[in-house]
Amino acid sequence: MADIALIEERLTQSVIGAFYEVYNDLRFGFHEHVYVNALERELLARGHDVAREIAVEVAYKQDVVATQRLDMVVDNKLVVEVKSTLDLHKSALRQLRSYLHATRLELGLLLHFGPEARFYRLVHSNDQSRSA
Repeated sequence: MADIALIEERLTQSVIGAFYEVYNDLRFGFHEHVYVNALERELLARGHDVAREIAVEVAYKQDVVATQRLDMVVDNKLVVEVKSTLDLHKSALRQLRSYLHATRLELGLLLHFGPEARFYRLVHSNDQSRSA
């Protein structure tokens, strides 16, 4: 089988490692903002650039129709969405995909600080020429 390189593999590995570092220390049960604050601290300690509560405009036919807030963008390349619910709602990945579309970034991680630590990596092409 061919060796296929992942987009921003080192970056995603570092963020996922930070996620598990935070989860293993805090475990399940806190509100989302606690995990986001701890994750930001861990990512900064690992040398990453972290932007929090980023406002992103959503356009419809070149008109801004809304603004969405992203939990975090790491190194200006990776959108991070954090959830700390008992059960992960089925719309969570759709929400992350929408954030990627709005930011024009192509890589996102959904980090679920639930009863079991879980992460989901999402690649979304924003190249209009590739859209059918």
